[in-house]
Amino acid sequence: MAINVNTVYQTVLLVLNKEQRGYMTPAEFNRIGTQVQLQIFEKYFEDLNQQLRVPQTNTDYGDRVENLDDKIAIFKTYGTPAYDTAYFTLPTADDYGQTVSFYRLGTVLYNTDTVVDRVDRTRFYYADRSRLTKPTKDFPVYLYENEKIYVKPTTIISDITIDYIRQPKEVIWGFNVGNLGQYTYNPTQYDVTDQPTGSQQFELHASEQAELILKILIYAGIVIRDPQVVEAAAAQVQAEEINTKS
Repeated sequence: MAINVNTVYQTVLLVLNKEQRGYMTPAEFNRIGTQVQLQIFEKYFEDLNQQLRVPQTNTDYGDRVENLDDKIAIFKTYGTPAYDTAYFTLPTADDYGQTVSFYRLGTVLYNTDTVVDRVDRTRFYYADRSRLTKPTKDFPVYLYENEKIYVKPTTIISDITIDYIRQPKEVIWGFNVGNLGQYTYNPTQYDVTDQPTGSQQFELHASEQAELILKILIYAGIVIRDPQVVEAAAAQVQAEEINTKS
């Protein structure tokens, strides 16, 4: 379940206004919220790498690797890359019909069920020189460079699909302007054409809400030039991280 953008924004404003510390505009919140969401998202992969090195508990809901994978799974998708002369280009829309921003490549498949092995540049260029290593349609290989996928044998020009991770969408606290000039939250799903004043919720796992608010407050303290807000929020974030990894 997504984290409600209005809940986060109102909480941040409440903390800032409690002692008349300042105000964060919707535009500032949207930019900062998007940045913080991306920071938390990118940290998943570092955390997953660390957790894979240590034994995990068998207790239900206590396996940290599975819990991290649940958070990453929100952004997992798949699509069909387009062939362009000598390579496949990454899709800009997945097979669910969503416009996406590509983040990280996963598994490459040929004809749905044949895994295409990833190789480095040297192996890719020299693969055809040996009968033992020569790629075939049963054992194809690919090189991933410059956001392009090169596949051997070169007779494969279609039927390639990829599993990948997309980036989180930009956060938008959408609003309408009231009769008195006040901002009124618009919960309608944002659409650049049909709903330009709508909102885009945070896409992070619901368990990230507290950390999300604290990290936004760190930036908020910088925006309003209040070091006490920065220090208090940073200390709480550090305590949360220590508790998570201990």
